[in-house]
Amino acid sequence: MISNTDKNSSAKRILKIAIPAPLHQYFEYLAPAGFPLTPLKKGLRVLVPFGNQKKIGFLMEISEESVWPKSQLKQALAILDETPLLPDSIQELLEWTSRYYHCPIGEVFANAMPQVLRTGKDAKKLKNSVKKRTKEINRDELTNHSENNLNLSDQIRLNNHQRQSIESIVNSLDKFQAFLLNGVTGSGKTEVYLEVIQAVLDRGKQALVLVPEIGLTPQMLARFRNRFSVPLVLFHSKLTDKQRLENWLLSKSGKASIIIGTRSALFTPLLHPGVIIIDEEHDSSFKQQTGLRYHARDLGLVRGRLENIPVVLGSATASLESIFNAKQNRYQILHLPDRAGLAIQPSFHFIDLRQQKLDQGFSPALLQTMEKHLQNQGQVLLFLNRRGYSPVTICHDCGWTADCQRCEQKMNFHQKPAHLQCHYCGYRRPLDSRCPDCQGQQLLALGQGTQRLEQTLKKYFPDIGIARIDRDSTQRKGSLDKLLKNIHEGESQILIGTQMLAKGHHFPNVTLVGILEADSGLFSADFRALERTGQLLTQVAGRSGRADKPGEVWIQTYHPEHPLLKHLLEQGYLSFSELLLQERRLSLLPPYSYLALIHAEALSSAYPFDFLNEVKNQAKLVGKEISLLGPVPSLLPRRAGYYRCQLLLQAKQRNTLQGLLEQIIKPISLFASSRRVRWSLDVDPIELF
Repeated sequence: MISNTDKNSSAKRILKIAIPAPLHQYFEYLAPAGFPLTPLKKGLRVLVPFGNQKKIGFLMEISEESVWPKSQLKQALAILDETPLLPDSIQELLEWTSRYYHCPIGEVFANAMPQVLRTGKDAKKLKNSVKKRTKEINRDELTNHSENNLNLSDQIRLNNHQRQSIESIVNSLDKFQAFLLNGVTGSGKTEVYLEVIQAVLDRGKQALVLVPEIGLTPQMLARFRNRFSVPLVLFHSKLTDKQRLENWLLSKSGKASIIIGTRSALFTPLLHPGVIIIDEEHDSSFKQQTGLRYHARDLGLVRGRLENIPVVLGSATASLESIFNAKQNRYQILHLPDRAGLAIQPSFHFIDLRQQKLDQGFSPALLQTMEKHLQNQGQVLLFLNRRGYSPVTICHDCGWTADCQRCEQKMNFHQKPAHLQCHYCGYRRPLDSRCPDCQGQQLLALGQGTQRLEQTLKKYFPDIGIARIDRDSTQRKGSLDKLLKNIHEGESQILIGTQMLAKGHHFPNVTLVGILEADSGLFSADFRALERTGQLLTQVAGRSGRADKPGEVWIQTYHPEHPLLKHLLEQGYLSFSELLLQERRLSLLPPYSYLALIHAEALSSAYPFDFLNEVKNQAKLVGKEISLLGPVPSLLPRRAGYYRCQLLLQAKQRNTLQGLLEQIIKPISLFASSRRVRWSLDVDPIELF
């Protein structure tokens, strides 16, 4: 730390500081007394007075002049670093992020730092205190995550498509190139990643691998640690501040060769960047939904260009935006059309629920098929994207339903302990034995959640081990690892889960996948719903028949004749995506247009409308080629007591939309109505909430 007590004062120059605050401006300070200014570099952390507080800001510019008299400027208290903690490429990425997402630069810089460094700790001392370790976890810990039946140590034989994909990527390791690795489920995308990373390591460089969910990191970690004898670190939300700092410093110093993490790992500085791999690039988890609303996939491409390294986007169900970019030759597409090894694609079967009598969500046809596969020692995976016991609790006598008073939505019933829970705001309350309206005692649980499925299956298959994987069953530390271990060791033959179970997991003994409700995404108001439905169904189906045993997928639906559903299962996801792109083009929806969503909420229902109407009027003054849709209530009009509205901005050209946002973002921050609401801007929204 270099403080204002240092001698040899230089001329009073002006430091322009970015403060982590919701303000789109720099703040000017006099340099600390006696501090030589010539070696100062952009990005240094600076301790400054801010109101009646002290804040850590970031040096952005040095100037001789100020719009304010120097006598009115406060003096910075200390410059905390001798050199910037972030390399030039990351600083440039953060400035690009601030401009594109219209988020204050101070908040963006702070977002990229470990929490410990945001508090002003001396980075040099912290670096010296980090233990000289080269492994995030040791071999004993790895056995808890390893896929015991996969024989990962065996040499995997690559097929021609894998070899061609690896060759294309490796030949571009000395330049920026975006690749879309489009492989069917089970096609061996991870093996392509491993071979590319080996080539990167052979060049003395580092690899950054992004995964959408924390639940995928243990499996991927096991694969990577089994292959590579190099230092590897993890980044995810469960790390302590100390662990995150240690891993950050190891990455920055180049001591960590492979970095695996969820979306925030994108901003991790690397001494020798070599490749960025974004697995399951279509996954919505890569989009931050609060604060700085960035998309890690999109920023990964920006970072790759800045650092002149290739970026690999991998998916069996690529986003329509990525498929469109490949068609426009912005990405080089690499196909893996065949499953790896001896595995073949599963067969698909519809169960017409109009012709079946259900028992707690199960048709006789599905139960019979389950019994056949279980008798043949296969595992069965059942998918229902609804946790809890039941989504509706109703009084048989008067029709009362259990609603969340803060969201005006139905509360889900959960067992063990019995309680009602709102899945939107998280509010919980116990379930009374009597109806609060009529005092009747016949309260009925309607519909199915994963807890109810588990209870029903114990009745049909009392001697079969069952594993339920959802947010409720994996809350405790280590619970997900234990469940996955039981699955791979064969202790659990029936797997029940939400979308947590559909993402990237490899279960070689699963021979049957049952999808209990395939219809929920076919009739949504969200224009992305069909894309998500296609991705989810394809990913879930892809868990079946991944080894040498043939797999089946049975789908319960009330609409087996739905043209898009049939096309998806008969022609595959890529052909399905072509149909969706045609619809998007005719409707001028992304990727054929560009969106921004301004969202406002308040405890009074009138305030969000008032604010957004002012925003709309301001936008009309400067944006002649922008469509303004709204303001309208959000799809979830009330949440946690707040009334919610939104204004959607749409333009045919990205530059047109960005130009408008640049002109209105500061004026609307000064509206009197803005002080009565909580508002946010989401550029390229993926959730029209």
